[in-house]
Amino acid sequence: MSKQVGRVDTLFVHETNDDFLVVVQRDGERVFRAVLELKETSAGPRPAKFRVKRGSSDEPRDPSQFVELARRAERIRISQQTSKSRRDEFREMLEGYQLEALVVRTCRFCASNGRYSPITEETAIKTDNEYICPDCAKRELERELDFSGTGAMTQAAQERLEALLLETQDLGRISNLLKGGLDPDLTKFDTVSATTDDVELVSTSTLDLHPKLQSMVEGRFDTLLPVQSLSVDNGLFDGRDQLVVSATATGKTLVGELAGVNRALEGKGKMLFLVPLVALANQKHEDFEERYGDDLNVTIRVGASRINDDGNRFDPNADVIVGTYEGIDHALRTGKDLGDIATVVIDEVHTLKEDERGHRLDGMISRLKHYCEERQERRSNYGGAQYVYLSATVGNPETLAQKLRATLIEFEERPVPIERHVTFADGREKPDIINKLVRREFDTKSSKGYRGQTIVFTNSRRRCHEISRKLEYDAAPYHAGLDYRRRKQVERQFGNQDLAAVVTTAALAAGVDFPASQVVFDTLAMGIEWLSVQEFEQMLGRAGRPDYHDQGTVYLLVEPDASYHNSMEMTEDEVAFKLLKGEMEDVVTVYDESAAAEETLANITVAGKKAKRLNDRMLGDVPTKHAVGKLLEWKFIDGFEPTPLGRAVCRHFLAPRDAFRILDGIRGGLSPYDVVAEMELADEEL
Repeated sequence: MSKQVGRVDTLFVHETNDDFLVVVQRDGERVFRAVLELKETSAGPRPAKFRVKRGSSDEPRDPSQFVELARRAERIRISQQTSKSRRDEFREMLEGYQLEALVVRTCRFCASNGRYSPITEETAIKTDNEYICPDCAKRELERELDFSGTGAMTQAAQERLEALLLETQDLGRISNLLKGGLDPDLTKFDTVSATTDDVELVSTSTLDLHPKLQSMVEGRFDTLLPVQSLSVDNGLFDGRDQLVVSATATGKTLVGELAGVNRALEGKGKMLFLVPLVALANQKHEDFEERYGDDLNVTIRVGASRINDDGNRFDPNADVIVGTYEGIDHALRTGKDLGDIATVVIDEVHTLKEDERGHRLDGMISRLKHYCEERQERRSNYGGAQYVYLSATVGNPETLAQKLRATLIEFEERPVPIERHVTFADGREKPDIINKLVRREFDTKSSKGYRGQTIVFTNSRRRCHEISRKLEYDAAPYHAGLDYRRRKQVERQFGNQDLAAVVTTAALAAGVDFPASQVVFDTLAMGIEWLSVQEFEQMLGRAGRPDYHDQGTVYLLVEPDASYHNSMEMTEDEVAFKLLKGEMEDVVTVYDESAAAEETLANITVAGKKAKRLNDRMLGDVPTKHAVGKLLEWKFIDGFEPTPLGRAVCRHFLAPRDAFRILDGIRGGLSPYDVVAEMELADEEL
């Protein structure tokens, strides 16, 4: 045996049943393991049997060979897990050969499997009433994951849990986290610090505004906020087009509001304030009506013919028109006279990068500029429109500003810090976790005296109701399927702190003004699409308001290995860490054949032969010649005039594919309901 083994670094001994498991190591690697039995003699304990283990079999050896190994070993170690009586017995045997052994703290799992793995205070991981080594703790964690039913975790999620395991040195705490535990020391991913930029604030008394607006502004505040001051210093009231990029709750909306209301009061023309969603338009319309309704006529346009709950129809002659992108675009596509437009404010302009809405916003901006240019040519006393684009999050602000031909106003201050947390949970467990988070937040008050309130983002209207019903404290669903009065009621209740939480769809994340201290992501999906980094940042930015809260809190409830549609390529745990660590996507409008044809048709409908000029100044690259060829082939245009079919397709915002489905259904004798059903089924199969 001595020739086979050679030098011995460590001889490690661990009690097993009535025997001792012996591990022989050289250069940190196990050479072999064996079983040693002792017998009591007149001289004390002595080796009785020595068996080398080879796989599942034992090879008997002369007991004297153990003594030879022990004498050649540089160190002999006895596992602390060995009982004191057995340790004393083994040490007494060694003393008979003038040998010594130290008792060391080792991993029981390793020792039982014939591995020598000493552990220290720095490396020991607590589990139940003992300590094990990091490697065994990781293996136990993997078994916990399999047993917990949370699914197969991606590498990023496993690395996150393993890092927490090594940091806390407590397997039990990590196991509790997998069961929906909310230990903030474990769930905390990072803190996005509050930041301040050194900006010289503009005094409101120095603004040269219309007297009515000047009085109103000075009555509200003494100085403008930093982003507002930057905008004023960079030509806001000189008519310069601006792209204002700043975080939620930094006051960027007032930039466009001041410019537009001031010009309207001075008689230079009306303001269009455009947003992507009907809910946002309703909210902004009510705000403007309350604030400026005594001095300006305020109306709303969110569709083909918006009728408000009070019975008033859209008034194209109003001083302030609040509208959705599609509402104003429909007016342009159908040749409505919008009067003299002095200011166009486009909120959430990062919508330009969205697959469906992006190209329509791009086209609408171009058509709106064409409308103003044409009006300017006809009316010598009309000076054209100023464009103010607003966004909280843009990955390529300089490039976007250049393409929009606007001055970039970028302010990176975050008013309050935001703590970001991640915890893992099965979808069925999430409502219970959300309930705990909502309760905990509502039971606390900020230094400013406000209770903590929560926005829960989920991916469907049905889920909004499901979660809100399961919350113990007062909560309400909030989504586009609710009527206007109900949404306004929820907004008032939340503003009055009568609700601990609202549960809303991700689609309503942009601009909805709920002063929440906490944001909880029930899912990381918007419908059947994963959130982008931009959308995620926009949503988490809703947590924490400087006038209400000391900090914001964000929780991601992540279901490992989960997706919400078979078209999703990633899983929720992969998406979570991509979003937390990701870089903001660039705002780029991409045109496929369908989008190019749709926008070219709209431009031809609005501008005729000048449509190419409208296409050329759009942000995305539109293949005009190919699009015109397709429109001719499909008989949507005749020359540079829309056909009756093309005009109908344009005014109803139909993609070519949808137009053909409707035509096929009509020609096949289907009822309108059957046509809609066929289209829904076809979309599900894509």
